[in-house]
Formats: sequence, structure tokens, C-alpha cells
Amino acid sequence: MDFDVTIIGSGPGGYVAAIRAAQLGLRTAIVEKYNSLGGTCLNVGCIPSKALLDATEHYHTAHDKFADFGIDVKDLQVNMPQMIKRKDEVVEQTVRGVEFLMKKNKIEVFYGHGSFTDPHTLHVAMNEGEDKDLSSEHFVIATGSKPITPEAFHYDKQRVITSTEALNITEVPKSMAIIGGGVIGLELGSVFGRLGTEVDVIEFQDRILPLMDKDCSKELTRALKKIGLNFFFKYKVTDVQGGAAGATVTFEKQSDGEVTTKEYDYCLVAIGRRPYTENLGLDKAGVEVDEKGRVAVDEHLQTNVPHIYAIGDVIRGAMLAHKAEEEGIYVVEKIAGQDPHVDYNLIPGVVYTWPEVAAVGKTEEELKEAGLNYKSGKFPFKALGRARASTDTEGMVKVLTDAETDEILGVHMVGARAADMISEAVALMEFRASAEDAARMSHAHPTYTEAFREAALAATGDRALHV
Repeated sequence: MDFDVTIIGSGPGGYVAAIRAAQLGLRTAIVEKYNSLGGTCLNVGCIPSKALLDATEHYHTAHDKFADFGIDVKDLQVNMPQMIKRKDEVVEQTVRGVEFLMKKNKIEVFYGHGSFTDPHTLHVAMNEGEDKDLSSEHFVIATGSKPITPEAFHYDKQRVITSTEALNITEVPKSMAIIGGGVIGLELGSVFGRLGTEVDVIEFQDRILPLMDKDCSKELTRALKKIGLNFFFKYKVTDVQGGAAGATVTFEKQSDGEVTTKEYDYCLVAIGRRPYTENLGLDKAGVEVDEKGRVAVDEHLQTNVPHIYAIGDVIRGAMLAHKAEEEGIYVVEKIAGQDPHVDYNLIPGVVYTWPEVAAVGKTEEELKEAGLNYKSGKFPFKALGRARASTDTEGMVKVLTDAETDEILGVHMVGARAADMISEAVALMEFRASAEDAARMSHAHPTYTEAFREAALAATGDRALHV
């Protein structure tokens, strides 16, 4: 065989798996369809969206808060082309970093579309040069996902767009419809809402972030309304039509059938993503997919063909870059004969709005549904000295514990730096810590993480100190 492991796709799951495989002494290849490594996350997802989220939050702070801090700014303006240029530079630097890591670890990279011709052979239609056939002892399918764009929405990449196109808008739109109140829609809604765009979020469910804790949904809805986002809950979009200068969106209220039709500069479709499994020759390799087009895997991430594995967005579970990374490491360590482990309950979820939302473990709704006896402790950011000093007083921390053992079962945060704070909760829960353990740990003052300690104190029995 040419290689011990060949990985199809170079997103966070794929390239991290390749690095770990090389570290373990395996002859490793990675096949990438595009001429840029990093997949959706680095090129048109996590990294560029965070660059724009940070840029627009700086503008929003300068516009709305600088005067309160005693900083006078005159002629404040948005330079959208420069904002996009900087975003592109961040992406380029990050991609170059991955290219360096491939060379450093002596991983062979093939730029082209890979498809199986038999269970041990991958044909690569090279983007440049002659096509190649790669034989490998093992394969890891890490091809990721792409946005769902129903035919009724008439996705045209011009006025009816997905997150990919939204990241390259070079003028501030006057108005935008966002179909879907999930993570992608809310993050990009925040980007444009802060810049002054009138943003309507149209959501089929009765709240945003329907898979997260309800208290998080309520807190974030309240915060996003303050920057101008409008929400239409329990509405169904029935038609989207793009034109030369805008998009027309028709949506229907589920309760009484009332129909609304509005004109927008853009309509962003953000109703989810679907696994990329087309044209991979999975049938020729004998690999099965499920009813949703995902690669079917067992608890060891093996397909029905034992030497072929799959990870990340292309299989079941949350579509998160860090989930894919954990799975990539798991698979290659399994191939190398080790006994790795992934605890899916302890993979955190984050929404990079401002305030940020972060969570790990069970939601309160899940504990109720399971009939578990639990305790809940909450602490508001407005009672936190560090938050008052920075004016970031929106949000709260909620800690859920087993009523009998005090073990932490779930932690849910809305607030400044929640994306970073959640790691403390993950670490404690990995070692099955109690709320008492968290409360007994010394937390530096003044910091945002004190809110976690106070919520843990509240969960142990109404012992929060600052409320």
C-alpha cells in the first residue's frame, strides 16, 4: 500500500487526524478537493466569521459605549472593504499555518477530488497535473458538510445567500432576512446588526437556539434585540425570490396562517447543514450511508467496511469543529492500536455572539425529561464587579447538579468570554466534580469566572455570596 492512512478532507477533523497519525509513525496522506487546506471552518466558517464578529463588536463598542468610558470619537465610520480584507488576511495566515504543519509532519498532500474505486483505492482527480490512484491500509472520511438550500428558497449566491457569500459582502446592507435562529444565523445576524442593518430573524421554532437551554435562549434574545435584531418565532418561510437588487421573502405565521411578504437587500439561508457524501464513490468501497446521507459508523467510528472510518460533520452528532478534532484523534489512535475515548456529553457548544453563549452537559429540559432529581444554581452577570467595570452586564451562569451527589451535570453560560470560561466547567466535569468542588476553588477577583463559582455556590444550597 502507498499509505497506512489516507484522510479525505482537510478541515479541523481531517488535518488534525493527519498530524496525529504522522506523530504515531503512520505513513499519512491527505486529499483536499480545493486548493486551500482547512475546510469550511478555516476558509468560509469558524475563522472568517470570528474575524468579522470581532471587527463589528469593536465598531459597536466604539459607537455605543466609548462615550461612557470617557473616550470621544469623531467621524466614526465602517470601512467594509477593509474589514473584509483583514478577514481574508486572517484566513490566509491560518491556512498557511496548516500547510506548514503538513510539511513539518511529512504528510503528503494531494489537491483534487477523491473518490473510491474499490475498498483500498482512492482515485484523485488532481486540480493540477495527472490524476493519481492512492492505495491505503486505512481511510478516514472527513469531507464535512455544506449549507442546506431548499429549492423553494431559490438560492442564487447573489441576493439569496448562505454564510459563504455573507462573509464577502463589501457594503453594509440596509436590510437582511435570516431564515433560521441557530448558531450561524445569529452570529452573522450580529455582524450586520451591529453595523446598522435591519435584521429580521425568521425561526420555525418558538425560540432561538432550540437545542440549548431555554434560559440561554431567553438571555440571548433579550441581548440581540438591543442591537436591533427582530425575531419572528413560529413562522414558516414559504417562498424566497432573488432579484437584481434584493430578495423577496414570504413567511407564514403557524398559529393563524397570516402571510407576510417583505423586501430585503439580502436573504441569508441558515437552516442547517448537510453531510457531503456525494461523488465519493462510497458504493464502490461498499460503505453504507443512513437515511440522512450521513456515513453510518459504529461506536468506534468504523463504517461497515472495517478499515474505513468517518468523522466530523459527515457522521451523526453535532456539527462542531472541535468534535471533529476529537474524533480524528480517536480514529488514528485506534488504528495505531491504542485505546482512546471520546465523551460526547462533555463536548461544549458555543455561540460567538456578544454576549457569548456556551454550554456543556445536560440542559434543564433534558434532566426534566429524564426524570432526574436535580438542583439548579444561577448567577447574573449584572451582579459581577468585573462585568460592571467593562459594561458587559448581560447574561448569567447556570449550574445544574445531581440533587443527591452534587455532581455537576450541566453548565450553561451567557455572557462576556463565556466561550473561554466553559473550559473550566468541562475540566471539572471530566473528573466528575461536584458543585462544592467548583465553589471551593479560588477564583481570581475581579474576573468573569467568578460568576461560575457563584452559580456553583447557589447550586449547593443558596450560598451565592453576591446576590
